[in-house]
Amino acid sequence: MASNKPKSWWRNFLPRSAFGQTALLIGLVLMINQIVSYVTVTLYVIKPNYEQLNELMGRQVNILFSEELDLGLDTLTLTVSDALKARARPGELEVFTWKEAKQAGLMQASRYGFLSQQMSKQLGGQAEVRVQTGEQYQVWINPPQAPSVWLRIPLPGTSDSNISLLNLYLMLIGALSVLGGWLFARQQTKPLRRLEKAAIDVSLGHYPAPIPLYGSTELEQVTRSFNQMSKSMKQLEQDRQLLMAGISHDLRTPLTRIRLATEMMVEEDYLKDGIVHDIEDMDEIINQFIAYIRLDQGEILSQHNLSDLLQEMAQAEQNRFDQIELDLNTVAQSEIYEVAFKRLLNNLVENAYRYGNGWLRLSCWQDADSISISIEDNGPGIPEKDIEGLFEPFARGDQARGTGGSGLGLAIIKKIAAMHNAVVKLTNRAEGGIKAEIIISIKK
Repeated sequence: MASNKPKSWWRNFLPRSAFGQTALLIGLVLMINQIVSYVTVTLYVIKPNYEQLNELMGRQVNILFSEELDLGLDTLTLTVSDALKARARPGELEVFTWKEAKQAGLMQASRYGFLSQQMSKQLGGQAEVRVQTGEQYQVWINPPQAPSVWLRIPLPGTSDSNISLLNLYLMLIGALSVLGGWLFARQQTKPLRRLEKAAIDVSLGHYPAPIPLYGSTELEQVTRSFNQMSKSMKQLEQDRQLLMAGISHDLRTPLTRIRLATEMMVEEDYLKDGIVHDIEDMDEIINQFIAYIRLDQGEILSQHNLSDLLQEMAQAEQNRFDQIELDLNTVAQSEIYEVAFKRLLNNLVENAYRYGNGWLRLSCWQDADSISISIEDNGPGIPEKDIEGLFEPFARGDQARGTGGSGLGLAIIKKIAAMHNAVVKLTNRAEGGIKAEIIISIKK
């Protein structure tokens, strides 16, 4: 029993091809790996180094305040600042008042919470730590011993260029990982694309050479099975052709003798004509059987202008039809099997002649992605319910379109159309008769 459970909406955003799914999976794994690596390096490499560096800076600050100072009076701020500046070592630690710190770039520095918390514990009071980036990193500390001053400690050997190189390295590693994943996915799905193309060729009656075994063990097994299937189908097709050739030969010889005997022995003309007509019908049926089986499989593709083919057909049929109308527009060259495609057109024109009333219209035009051909007659038409089934082998229309023949004409048309990546549509004309339209997709 089929499940009516609706599909999740997010499935619409997932790739459906094996290549897309493999690439997405590898991309997600790489992204998770990058995130885990970033977090791991941050927590276990960068953060401990920062904490160790912060501890060393805290010791410098404690050494700076190792001697007791009276820092309780605001009026003595300048004196405290001067005293701290006297103790500081130029190039290792600098002392600034709030105003001097702002001028020296304090406002461009970023506050770091975990460094501030660690520094507060080490100095025994509320401290604030900021880091200023640039050509050289500068660490600003607001110590609890002197809240009105800021201490700046330069970090030699660190700059934005170091971080930029690190980011570039991470991006390069990420890009190479994604590229490697893409190449891996493409290599894994390449045999599948080859199998897809070969399967399409087999469905059109063209049997390719055995596909090389390539890829994973499972893909090699599938390829080996496909090669065996293609070989068996090709052998079966050859056996069918041989059988039909034998039937054709064995039936035509006695039919020829019967026709010759009829010409010599039967005196009544009406009886002789009837037998001859039946023999001709049998011969035509045999030809249709052979055409349905063979479909010119040995023919190669060639470039042709479909408007020119219809023009040639109109000239060849002008003596059989009372009126032929042409509406042939300029179309691009099409790659077709010439003999097979002409058989398709001839079968449709023959139906128009057999069931129409002497009027034929041939049209050809091109759209953005297809070239269309239409063949119209003014016969009785076909009931809508019967149209779809007419393309099946041995199917024949009702009395309105006749019951003669083997019922293979439209089946042959359908197979030839499929060989050209085309579809055939039958519709009833409002004025009476049938419109057969062949739509050929344009390769881009």
